[in-house]
Amino acid sequence: MSIFDKLLFQKSMAEKKSTLKKAQTLELNTSRSPLLLPEYGRNIQKMVAYTCTIDDKEKRNRVAQAIITVMGQMYPHYRDIPEFKHKLWDHLFIMSGFQLDVESPYPKPTPQDVQLRPERLKYPASNIKYKHYGKILEMMIDKAAEFKEGPLKDMLVETLANHMKKSFLTWNNKNMVDDSTILDDLEKLSGGSLKLSQSSNLRPSRDIVSRVRKSRSSDEPEQHGRYRRNPGR
Repeated sequence: MSIFDKLLFQKSMAEKKSTLKKAQTLELNTSRSPLLLPEYGRNIQKMVAYTCTIDDKEKRNRVAQAIITVMGQMYPHYRDIPEFKHKLWDHLFIMSGFQLDVESPYPKPTPQDVQLRPERLKYPASNIKYKHYGKILEMMIDKAAEFKEGPLKDMLVETLANHMKKSFLTWNNKNMVDDSTILDDLEKLSGGSLKLSQSSNLRPSRDIVSRVRKSRSSDEPEQHGRYRRNPGR
């Protein structure tokens, strides 16, 4: 082996030893403590852990204020929210495991406060007779039944019947419905107290369907490129 080959071999061994040494000093995530609030990252949590080791209370307060400033700079779009500052202090105490002793402008949270869950909302258990009309329309019909007989009630009943016809055609995806079907449903939902006057008329089905289709087409996003809709078709 020549001198040049020996030098290359020694250099290669030295590089392998250096790489091995670096690998042994790497701090893997499996060996680290879990991140209590991952959105702030590892460095912020290390800063909080360091703050807990400071004996001087005045210095500890200054460092805590500095950490709060850094945490706020990470989410500048939330700075105008009134409760944002309060949330930052709560997160600071959470990352310290509730062990940090600093002067906070807000009450110090406890583990019980963090684990407290809001009460579960009860799902409204109401029986809807006709799904395509909905519960609100049933409530409107009940309210209309309380009106006194007269032109106002007749106009309200006509409006409700037209709305029922529109809902029937829209949600059942129909092009036609007989007016007698709507009037029978109105009578059933009102318990026989609401009936359409002889002078009232329901809108034709074709007009309702045409308006619904125009409304749907205007709500659709405009398509571009080769997928653009051809208005001539």
